[in-house]
Amino acid sequence: MRGELMEHGFSLTDEPWLRLPAATGGPAQERSLRTALLEAHAFGDLVVEVPAQRPAVLRQILLPVVLDALGRPADEREWVTWFSAGRWTEEQRARLEEYLDAHQGLFDLFDPVRPFGQVAGLRTAKGETKNAGLIVATAATGNNVPLFASRTEGDAFSLTPAQAAHWLLHTQCWDTAAIKTGAVGDPRAKAGKTVGNPTGPLGQMGVTLLVGTTLFETLLLNIPVGAPPTSADRPQWRRCEPADPRSAGTPQWEQRLPEGLLELWTWQSRRIRLFPEATQEGVRVTRVLVAAGDRMPYTPETEPHTMWRLEPTGGRNTGSRKGGTVPPRRPLRLQPGKAAWRGLDALLAPERVARDAGEKTSGFATSKLLDQVGALAPNLGEAYPLRVELSGIAYGNQSAVIEDVMFDALPLPPAALETDSDVRSALLEVAEQAEQLAMVVNHLSADLRRALGSEPIPWDRGQRPGELVLHALDPLVRRLLAGMRGVGDLERIEAGQLAWEQLAWRRTWEIADRLLQAVPVGAFMGRSITQGEGKPERTYRVSPAEASFLRRRAEILHRAAAARRDHPGPDDQ
Repeated sequence: MRGELMEHGFSLTDEPWLRLPAATGGPAQERSLRTALLEAHAFGDLVVEVPAQRPAVLRQILLPVVLDALGRPADEREWVTWFSAGRWTEEQRARLEEYLDAHQGLFDLFDPVRPFGQVAGLRTAKGETKNAGLIVATAATGNNVPLFASRTEGDAFSLTPAQAAHWLLHTQCWDTAAIKTGAVGDPRAKAGKTVGNPTGPLGQMGVTLLVGTTLFETLLLNIPVGAPPTSADRPQWRRCEPADPRSAGTPQWEQRLPEGLLELWTWQSRRIRLFPEATQEGVRVTRVLVAAGDRMPYTPETEPHTMWRLEPTGGRNTGSRKGGTVPPRRPLRLQPGKAAWRGLDALLAPERVARDAGEKTSGFATSKLLDQVGALAPNLGEAYPLRVELSGIAYGNQSAVIEDVMFDALPLPPAALETDSDVRSALLEVAEQAEQLAMVVNHLSADLRRALGSEPIPWDRGQRPGELVLHALDPLVRRLLAGMRGVGDLERIEAGQLAWEQLAWRRTWEIADRLLQAVPVGAFMGRSITQGEGKPERTYRVSPAEASFLRRRAEILHRAAAARRDHPGPDDQ
């Protein structure tokens, strides 16, 4: 067995641990970091246990290795040259090989001196360790273990080296907040613990990842163009020496902003140590130690993987927080249960337009990478199958527990990212129409309930029928997004919008008809309700509520309404 089990060596460079399918399809197989990068053109998308691991693996190891070894394209023209080749040039392959060989010792997961992404010798004053399930986001630990579950907190949780590597990177990006174990050597630890820890850096934003047809394309799509990294900007594996003032290899930590993109991507938000042991199945990680790590006062504007919420800069002061002034933009978080296409106004908000608008009004700005793709859209081609993956985590009480893991993927026509394109205008209109249709059905429900003498369903409790509308429209919107690829002329765009409206017309009526069919006879008599002091009574009945719904639906879906007037059919609804 490799190096004998007593050493527990596991080189991420040469041991297979990344699950990748062939670009042409087929089952995923585990590959080494070296194979994954050098042959990136031959592989499809990363296969992971949970979607949140994908941005963690890309940001913590794949993208930084490429950026540190090759630099990044200086401008959009050079980016297009790289991308058009479809694979690394011989010179780029040689530089990647040379980099991996030179730093091979820094990528050993269980190295006794410099373990990858960890602190060698990390320990507590009493020598405690915790179950390996602590770093597994999908495993219940502590008080979260169900009373009658099939396992208890005391049962061993065993991870293979490949699994441990994935969950290690995931923890650095998404770990929960609040109290962490106090490590020996941490000057801010008190009574065996460190308090005030924020979540991992990705837990404070909705992550927007661009995906191409191969791993090579995905890597380039997620690298912003610009100047090469400065000498102070280094990945964590080149900051692991204890003598380094910015060392990630000691229990000490600090609060500051990263020096650049490499440090941002490999940010060590926790000090971690994995404890491997030899078992009959091979080397397994069963115990871990997770302590406090470096903290960012806020997400820097250099962050390329998030959309932004803009605050007006010309009005009141944006305020301040501990550790620095709050910038005029904040990362946009995802909302549980909300489809990604419902946020197209933020996803398609060009940076240059948002920057001008943000001086006086609040709004959104898309991610730097999506903005970059918008500028490169003519080079990618209208039919390029770009996919956008959005992931996030909703935390519970004091951000100390994970309540929900959010993930969605959208096919996105590159033309939609161009500022003045007809495709962009059409998609924004479709998303707005869907929201308006949900609102109209909610108003219908409210009027029918008032006709029965009841109160409308509160917006923050229960499920309102508008959510059923959005659920019914979801596959239609996704089909339209995929169908808009390669569509350039206005006539075909209008035809696509008409088809969408005709389908949305029927789907919306199906939900509304259920509400109308469920209404008892008494609602047709109606109820009179006083609107307020000095205002006349208003009578709510079924027939005016239905008429109002039909009128508003026709106003929203105006193309479908016009087509029905010109070519009436047997279905009046």
